[in-house]
This record gives sequence, C-alpha cells and structure tokens, in this order.
Amino acid sequence: MTGNPLPAGRLAIVVKGWPRLSETFIAQELVALEARGFAFEIWSMRHPTDKKRHALHDALKAKIHYLPEYLYQEPLRVLKGLFHSARQPGFGRALTLWFGHLLREPTPNRVRRFGQAAVLAREASPDLAFIYAHFMHTPSSVALYASMMRGVPWGFSAHAKDIWKSPEWEKRDKLARAQFGVTCTALGAEHLRSLSIDPGRLDLVYHGLDLSRFPSPPPPRPARDGSGDPVTIVSVGRLVEKKGYDLLLNALARLPATLNWRFVHIGGGDLSQSLKARAQKLGLSERIEWGGSRAQDEVIAALREADIFVLPSRIASDGDRDGLPNVLMEAASQELPILSTRVSSIPEFIHDGHEGTLVEPDDPEELAAALAKMIADPAGRVAMAVAARKRLVEAFGMDAGIDLLSARLHTALAS
Repeated sequence: MTGNPLPAGRLAIVVKGWPRLSETFIAQELVALEARGFAFEIWSMRHPTDKKRHALHDALKAKIHYLPEYLYQEPLRVLKGLFHSARQPGFGRALTLWFGHLLREPTPNRVRRFGQAAVLAREASPDLAFIYAHFMHTPSSVALYASMMRGVPWGFSAHAKDIWKSPEWEKRDKLARAQFGVTCTALGAEHLRSLSIDPGRLDLVYHGLDLSRFPSPPPPRPARDGSGDPVTIVSVGRLVEKKGYDLLLNALARLPATLNWRFVHIGGGDLSQSLKARAQKLGLSERIEWGGSRAQDEVIAALREADIFVLPSRIASDGDRDGLPNVLMEAASQELPILSTRVSSIPEFIHDGHEGTLVEPDDPEELAAALAKMIADPAGRVAMAVAARKRLVEAFGMDAGIDLLSARLHTALAS
C-alpha cells in the first residue's frame, strides 16, 4: 500500500532501544512501512549501546526521540511531562491504572515507565492519533499509559521474551486495552489469543525476510566431510543463556577426534568471558573464532563461507526463550544447512529432516551426534539447505506480514 505519506506526528512508535543490531527485524519492518507511505516518529526508551549499525538503520528516514532512560537523569523534563499530562482528561485514569500495576509489581522499573509515558504524552505531536509499541512488556506499558493520558488508541507487536516473561495479569490487561496486537509466531499467537477477550484483535505476522536485501546463494560449497579441510560451523546470536552456547561447546567437545572442523561465532553478550573460559577448559579454543558483533555485510559473508549453521536455542532458567530467530531465515537465504532445536517456534520454519535438523534442547549428546552426522554428509546438507531456502521464499517472505500490519495501522489512523 503506497501513496502520500501520512503526517509523521500522527503515528508514534515506541521501542526499547534504537538502533539495536539484535533487533534488525524491527528496523526491517519500519523501513517497509515507510516504503508503503507511512511517516512516523520513533520514541526510544534507551540510548544505543551497539558500536555498529545495520544498513537498515541508516535507510530509515523517521525522526528519533530518546525518552529519559532513567528519570533522575532528566528530572526537569519528567516534571514538565507530569505537570502537562496531569491537566489532560485521561491522566486520572492512567494514574489509577498505573497505581494498580505498581501495587502488583512495586519496582523502580514500573515507576520509570510512568515517567517516560508522561514525557511521551507531553512531547509527542499535537496531532498524535495512534501509538504502536514493539514488545509487549515495558514498551507497551509506556505506550498504554501515554495513550490514556493523550486519549488516543494504541497497539503492540509481541515477540518472545516479552510474551513468556510477562505476568499473565498484565498480558490480559494489555490485550483488553489495545486496539490491536500482532505477534511473530503461531505459538505466541495461540497463547495470547487464549488470554484475550477478543482474539480477533490479535494477528499472526511473521517477520519474514526481505530477500531484496540479501544476495543470491553462493556457488555450491565444496563437499567437505571433516576428513580433509575443516568443515566450518557458524552461529550468529547473543551470548546469553537462552541461545544455548554452553551446550554447543559441550557438543563440540564430544565430536570424534578424527573430524576436522572449526567454529565461528558472531555476536556479543554477557556470557562472552565465561564461554571463552569454558572453551579453553574443554580444549577447543584453537578451533574457535569469537567474532563479536558484526555489521550485516560481515554476517552475510560469514554465512556464505560456512558449511553448517547451528543455533542450539533453549528455554532459559528465567523462562526467556527465542521466538522464530531471524538468523535461521538469513542462513536459509544463503542455502546454508541448519541445525537447531525443538524450541518455541523454530519448528514452524524447520521440519526435522527436511529443511534442517532439529534436536531436543539441553541435550549436548544428541546435538553432537546430529552435528557429526551433518559434517559427514555433504549431500544431505545440500538437500536440506535447498529445501530451507524454498520454504523461506514460499512461506516466509516479508510482504504478506507488512501488508497486514499496514492495513491495521491505516484503520487505526483513520478512526
């Protein structure tokens, strides 16, 4: 859907942080919405911490505003927001709702969200018509409180951690108050619809992949089987518990000594030092390259040079988990065979033995056995990689989801 852009001030988009390399799916969506004629302003709750940027971040034309990350850092701005919002008809209802939430979750984080909402309510354009939040937890709280203060509707996009770690009472409350919601996995959609008084307001919108941003697959890879030149195993993901890299290291240590392989990891994360120490203890350091955070062109280059992509996702001890990681689709775009786990919505994209290999999470022995089998079977890897790209192109392109979201936003802005 294209046409003359709507005035930017009519639509405000709330995000956790901008830009973020780990959330390029958001940047992809927003660039696509601009291409369909939407103009909007972004309100970020946090300042950037990544040292690199994705090309998508530079492609976005929207103006970026940063809310006070911590209220004590900009007290005058917060006080102005509260004083201004207190004179709005919806402030009393917002305050009552927030106070009820605070009683159930008496944390500084909850206090901070109300102050951020007041700043947004004051500083957003006078012709604000709709607020759209990415993630159902803290960004949606800011959007909800600000929408009540300003007397405008709001909606959200839910993903993974924000669904599974948010308390049920809060999810029910937001589902009841949002004009619409979207989520990126069938598993998440089923769960949220079970909590909603109006399941029809919740849509399944896969992020999909904008294949125009990716090169065609590379020429056929050499048929390496680990007996000669090393098979290159690559993974892209944050070094956090839910990604399961400790399990992968244990699996790599179990591979037959006769197999020749190397492992390349791309991504930063809190567990970087402990995982490097673990690799050293397991005697794997000489075979591992820790690449850290990389720009998208470097990620694509690594995918094109590798033989196998591995993502050993699991459910973390605090309940955090992946949804449908975009990196799996990015690997498929380059016809790279995939080994992952039966967690969350990964099986919605990969059918075990067809588009890739799936193993049970938290099982390094099964992971090692599957990896050894893939290393030794170049022809099987090719067949799965071709099937994965075919599924990506046919069922996980970006346009269908963007069209549905565009229709929702047009309806919201027109009401």
